[in-house]
Amino acid sequence: MNLEFALIALVIIIFSAVFHEVAHGWVADRLGDPTARLLGRLTLNPVPHIDPLMSILLPLVLILSGSPVIFGAAKPVPVDPFNLRDGRRDMALVSMAGPLTNFLIAAIAAFLLKFVVISLGNPAITEIVFRIVQLNLLLGIFNLLPVPPLDGSKVFALFLPEEAAKSYLSIGTVGIFIIFFLLLFPIGGLSLGAIIFRVLQFSLSLLGL
Repeated sequence: MNLEFALIALVIIIFSAVFHEVAHGWVADRLGDPTARLLGRLTLNPVPHIDPLMSILLPLVLILSGSPVIFGAAKPVPVDPFNLRDGRRDMALVSMAGPLTNFLIAAIAAFLLKFVVISLGNPAITEIVFRIVQLNLLLGIFNLLPVPPLDGSKVFALFLPEEAAKSYLSIGTVGIFIIFFLLLFPIGGLSLGAIIFRVLQFSLSLLGL
Protein backbone atom coordinates (compact mmCIF):
# COMPACT_ATOMS: atom_id res chain seq x y z
CA MET A 1 0.00 0.00 0.00
CA ASN A 2 1.46 3.38 -0.97
CA LEU A 3 1.67 6.28 1.46
CA GLU A 4 -1.41 8.02 0.06
CA PHE A 5 -3.64 4.99 0.58
CA ALA A 6 -1.98 4.33 3.95
CA LEU A 7 -3.10 7.79 5.11
CA ILE A 8 -6.58 7.20 3.69
CA ALA A 9 -6.76 3.90 5.59
CA LEU A 10 -5.67 5.70 8.75
CA VAL A 11 -8.44 8.29 8.35
CA ILE A 12 -10.96 5.46 7.81
CA ILE A 13 -9.79 3.74 11.00
CA ILE A 14 -9.96 6.96 13.03
CA PHE A 15 -13.52 7.80 11.99
CA SER A 16 -14.65 4.17 12.26
CA ALA A 17 -13.27 4.05 15.81
CA VAL A 18 -15.03 7.35 16.59
CA PHE A 19 -18.39 5.95 15.39
CA HIS A 20 -17.64 2.83 17.48
CA GLU A 21 -17.12 4.85 20.67
CA VAL A 22 -20.03 7.23 20.08
CA ALA A 23 -22.28 4.17 19.69
CA HIS A 24 -21.14 2.94 23.11
CA GLY A 25 -21.92 6.31 24.66
CA TRP A 26 -25.24 6.72 22.87
CA VAL A 27 -26.55 3.33 24.01
CA ALA A 28 -25.29 3.93 27.55
CA ASP A 29 -27.16 7.26 27.56
CA ARG A 30 -30.36 5.52 26.45
CA LEU A 31 -29.91 2.93 29.20
CA GLY A 32 -29.54 5.48 31.97
CA ASP A 33 -25.90 6.58 32.05
CA PRO A 34 -25.36 10.15 30.76
CA THR A 35 -21.61 10.22 31.54
CA ALA A 36 -20.39 10.26 27.93
CA ARG A 37 -22.97 12.89 26.94
CA LEU A 38 -22.11 15.15 29.88
CA LEU A 39 -18.40 14.91 29.03
CA GLY A 40 -19.02 15.89 25.41
CA ARG A 41 -18.12 12.48 23.97
CA LEU A 42 -21.30 12.00 21.93
CA THR A 43 -19.76 13.88 19.03
CA LEU A 44 -18.37 12.74 15.67
CA ASN A 45 -15.66 15.37 15.96
CA PRO A 46 -12.58 13.12 16.21
CA VAL A 47 -10.54 15.48 18.41
CA PRO A 48 -12.03 14.45 21.82
CA HIS A 49 -11.74 10.78 20.86
CA ILE A 50 -8.23 10.47 19.41
CA ASP A 51 -5.59 8.55 21.34
CA PRO A 52 -2.16 9.28 19.77
CA LEU A 53 -0.93 5.70 20.30
CA MET A 54 -4.01 3.59 19.58
CA SER A 55 -5.71 5.88 17.03
CA ILE A 56 -2.68 6.91 14.99
CA LEU A 57 0.65 5.24 15.72
CA LEU A 58 -0.43 1.61 16.09
CA PRO A 59 -2.73 1.42 13.03
CA LEU A 60 -0.20 3.35 10.91
CA VAL A 61 2.57 0.91 11.83
CA LEU A 62 0.30 -2.06 11.03
CA ILE A 63 -0.75 -0.51 7.70
CA LEU A 64 2.79 0.35 6.57
CA SER A 65 4.12 -3.05 7.66
CA GLY A 66 1.57 -4.83 5.46
CA SER A 67 -0.02 -6.63 8.38
CA PRO A 68 -3.08 -8.71 7.37
CA VAL A 69 -4.73 -7.64 10.65
CA ILE A 70 -5.14 -3.88 11.05
CA PHE A 71 -6.88 -2.33 14.02
CA GLY A 72 -6.94 0.80 16.11
CA ALA A 73 -9.00 2.41 18.81
CA ALA A 74 -10.25 5.75 20.03
CA LYS A 75 -10.25 6.77 23.69
CA PRO A 76 -12.90 4.63 25.39
CA VAL A 77 -16.02 6.60 26.26
CA PRO A 78 -16.59 6.58 30.01
CA VAL A 79 -19.48 4.43 31.14
CA ASP A 80 -20.63 4.21 34.77
CA PRO A 81 -22.30 0.80 35.20
CA PHE A 82 -23.93 1.99 38.44
CA ASN A 83 -26.08 4.37 36.40
CA LEU A 84 -27.34 1.61 34.13
CA ARG A 85 -30.73 0.12 34.91
CA ASP A 86 -29.43 -3.47 34.75
CA GLY A 87 -25.67 -3.25 35.24
CA ARG A 88 -24.36 -6.46 33.72
CA ARG A 89 -26.95 -6.89 30.97
CA ASP A 90 -26.88 -3.24 29.97
CA MET A 91 -23.08 -3.18 30.02
CA ALA A 92 -23.13 -6.06 27.52
CA LEU A 93 -25.57 -4.11 25.33
CA VAL A 94 -23.35 -1.01 25.51
CA SER A 95 -20.35 -3.12 24.56
CA MET A 96 -22.11 -4.73 21.60
CA ALA A 97 -23.10 -1.33 20.21
CA GLY A 98 -19.56 -0.55 19.07
CA PRO A 99 -18.84 -3.65 16.96
CA LEU A 100 -22.41 -3.69 15.60
CA THR A 101 -21.93 -0.11 14.42
CA ASN A 102 -18.77 -1.12 12.57
CA PHE A 103 -20.61 -4.04 10.96
CA LEU A 104 -23.44 -1.70 9.94
CA ILE A 105 -20.97 0.73 8.35
CA ALA A 106 -19.33 -2.20 6.52
CA ALA A 107 -22.70 -3.45 5.25
CA ILE A 108 -23.76 -0.01 3.99
CA ALA A 109 -20.39 0.53 2.30
CA ALA A 110 -20.54 -2.93 0.71
CA PHE A 111 -24.00 -2.18 -0.68
CA LEU A 112 -22.77 1.12 -2.16
CA LEU A 113 -19.67 -0.57 -3.52
CA LYS A 114 -21.61 -3.31 -5.32
CA PHE A 115 -24.49 -1.25 -6.66
CA VAL A 116 -23.08 2.27 -7.10
CA VAL A 117 -19.33 2.68 -6.81
CA ILE A 118 -18.11 -0.11 -9.10
CA SER A 119 -20.36 1.19 -11.90
CA LEU A 120 -18.53 4.53 -11.74
CA GLY A 121 -15.40 2.84 -13.03
CA ASN A 122 -13.07 4.81 -10.75
CA PRO A 123 -10.43 2.44 -9.27
CA ALA A 124 -9.37 4.90 -6.56
CA ILE A 125 -12.92 5.39 -5.22
CA THR A 126 -13.56 1.64 -5.46
CA GLU A 127 -10.42 0.97 -3.41
CA ILE A 128 -11.37 3.52 -0.76
CA VAL A 129 -14.90 2.16 -0.31
CA PHE A 130 -13.58 -1.41 -0.19
CA ARG A 131 -11.18 -0.32 2.57
CA ILE A 132 -14.12 1.13 4.50
CA VAL A 133 -15.77 -2.30 4.33
CA GLN A 134 -12.62 -4.23 5.18
CA LEU A 135 -11.39 -2.04 8.04
CA ASN A 136 -14.80 -1.80 9.71
CA LEU A 137 -15.16 -5.57 9.56
CA LEU A 138 -11.70 -5.91 11.12
CA LEU A 139 -12.56 -3.46 13.91
CA GLY A 140 -15.82 -5.25 14.62
CA ILE A 141 -14.29 -8.73 14.57
CA PHE A 142 -11.28 -7.71 16.67
CA ASN A 143 -13.40 -6.01 19.32
CA LEU A 144 -15.60 -9.09 19.69
CA LEU A 145 -12.65 -11.18 20.89
CA PRO A 146 -13.52 -12.35 24.43
CA VAL A 147 -10.34 -10.91 25.93
CA PRO A 148 -10.69 -8.09 28.47
CA PRO A 149 -10.86 -5.14 27.95
CA LEU A 150 -12.31 -5.74 24.46
CA ASP A 151 -16.08 -5.52 23.96
CA GLY A 152 -16.49 -9.26 23.52
CA SER A 153 -15.33 -9.82 27.09
CA LYS A 154 -18.27 -7.82 28.50
CA VAL A 155 -20.68 -10.01 26.54
CA PHE A 156 -18.91 -13.22 27.60
CA ALA A 157 -18.90 -12.06 31.25
CA LEU A 158 -22.71 -11.87 31.14
CA PHE A 159 -22.81 -15.70 31.06
CA LEU A 160 -20.48 -16.13 34.05
CA PRO A 161 -21.41 -16.09 37.75
CA GLU A 162 -20.94 -12.58 39.14
CA GLU A 163 -17.76 -13.27 41.11
CA ALA A 164 -16.21 -15.20 38.23
CA ALA A 165 -17.12 -12.36 35.88
CA LYS A 166 -15.39 -9.83 38.14
CA SER A 167 -12.22 -11.94 38.25
CA TYR A 168 -12.30 -12.47 34.50
CA LEU A 169 -12.78 -8.78 33.71
CA SER A 170 -10.05 -7.80 36.17
CA ILE A 171 -7.37 -9.00 33.73
CA GLY A 172 -8.31 -6.09 31.48
CA THR A 173 -5.25 -4.17 32.70
CA VAL A 174 -2.97 -6.72 31.01
CA GLY A 175 -5.40 -7.84 28.32
CA ILE A 176 -3.77 -5.83 25.55
CA PHE A 177 -0.47 -7.62 26.23
CA ILE A 178 -2.27 -10.98 26.02
CA ILE A 179 -3.72 -9.95 22.66
CA PHE A 180 -0.35 -8.90 21.25
CA PHE A 181 1.20 -12.14 22.52
CA LEU A 182 -1.48 -14.20 20.77
CA LEU A 183 -1.02 -12.18 17.58
CA LEU A 184 2.76 -12.60 17.57
CA PHE A 185 3.14 -16.15 18.86
CA PRO A 186 0.93 -18.97 17.48
CA ILE A 187 -0.15 -21.54 20.06
CA GLY A 188 -0.67 -25.14 19.01
CA GLY A 189 -0.26 -24.13 15.40
CA LEU A 190 -3.11 -21.61 15.69
CA SER A 191 -2.41 -17.93 15.03
CA LEU A 192 -4.89 -15.37 16.30
CA GLY A 193 -4.04 -13.16 13.34
CA ALA A 194 -4.75 -15.98 10.90
CA ILE A 195 -8.08 -16.73 12.60
CA ILE A 196 -9.14 -13.07 12.41
CA PHE A 197 -8.08 -12.94 8.75
CA ARG A 198 -10.16 -16.04 7.94
CA VAL A 199 -13.20 -14.59 9.71
CA LEU A 200 -12.65 -11.40 7.73
CA GLN A 201 -12.56 -13.31 4.44
CA PHE A 202 -15.73 -15.19 5.40
CA SER A 203 -17.45 -11.91 6.34
CA LEU A 204 -16.45 -10.37 2.99
CA SER A 205 -17.89 -13.38 1.18
CA LEU A 206 -21.18 -12.95 3.08
CA LEU A 207 -21.30 -9.39 1.76
CA GLY A 208 -20.67 -10.66 -1.74
CA LEU A 209 -17.14 -9.22 -1.98
